Amino acid sequence: MTAVPVTIAARPPRPREPLLDASSGGRPGDPLVDTHGRVHRDLRISLTDRCSLRCTYCMPEQGNEWLAKSSILTVDEIVEVARVAAADGVTTFRLTGGEPLLRTDIVDVVRRLAAVRGPEGRPVDIAMTTNGIRLREVLPDLVAAGLARLNISIDTLRRERFRELTRRDRLDDVLDGIAAAAASPLRPLKLNAVAMRDVNEDELIDLVEFAVAHDAQMRFIEQMPLDAGHTWDRARMVTQDEILTALGRRWALTPVPGRAGAPAARWFLDGGPHTVGVIASVTAPFCGDCDRLRLTADGQLRNCLFSTTEYDLLPVLRAGAGRDEDIDGMLRSCVRGKLPGHAIDDPAFLQPVRGMNAIGG
Repeated sequence: MTAVPVTIAARPPRPREPLLDASSGGRPGDPLVDTHGRVHRDLRISLTDRCSLRCTYCMPEQGNEWLAKSSILTVDEIVEVARVAAADGVTTFRLTGGEPLLRTDIVDVVRRLAAVRGPEGRPVDIAMTTNGIRLREVLPDLVAAGLARLNISIDTLRRERFRELTRRDRLDDVLDGIAAAAASPLRPLKLNAVAMRDVNEDELIDLVEFAVAHDAQMRFIEQMPLDAGHTWDRARMVTQDEILTALGRRWALTPVPGRAGAPAARWFLDGGPHTVGVIASVTAPFCGDCDRLRLTADGQLRNCLFSTTEYDLLPVLRAGAGRDEDIDGMLRSCVRGKLPGHAIDDPAFLQPVRGMNAIGG
């Protein structure tokens, strides 16, 4: 595998939006509200673009270009952004990657973010999305540091299929991580799988039964145009309707009310208490209720997974003293620039330059 560092100066050109004045986006401490009335309470924080797997729908096996180490946000910088965001009403920080457990300082990141407080001393919620490798090793320390919720990715339970799909023979490590999470106090525990035609669509029921056996909620994700190789083919995507039809042969499915801004619509299995979720970003987008912002590992704010515009926080974070107001202004500019939806079905849709590993899950 060739690892080519990507320096800040070598990033692909991306359009930037000017900072908005305070009167157009509120003042520090006001809620982060976009022009469509959506209040933003969730910040996804990517800790690295690197990953211990090479899933075929996400990354090439070789020739990946990695972010330069000098451009990766430090723990101090991450906490600085989180502290301002919490003051503006963000209540959840989800740690993503790449693979967040590849950060050697991951426990310190969790501990320091868990200490952040919002208005009136309100605690924040710390969640993480991981592939589960290394999870058994670090989970006790993560729980002690303040991790509250966990999502683990697992697209197949079959060893050979896992190896072909991820290009790594690490299924046992993932299963060990899931077992450790199931034995932990972290709830709700969620397992994520990308549903793919002619790849794992024959395992939908098996995956749900596996999740139920581990007191977890299975969530299926429609495959999205976020692969680094830009090879996404809509015809290979298994739709929400197809997923529900397959599961309906095994369970009676009834909708769970009160979805709000959650990315997954959920259904009770045979009346509950167990549920299954589907994130149907392509066929049933939930953009109208989206309350999420994203911070990439190299300090770029994004207001949508599919955005082609980024707001560069790195110069602000490394400019010296008096940065809180500038961070707040950048957050508000990012929110105010958010479009009504991602427009995947629009003929003019352009896939983001970054792959999912570089954006953050």
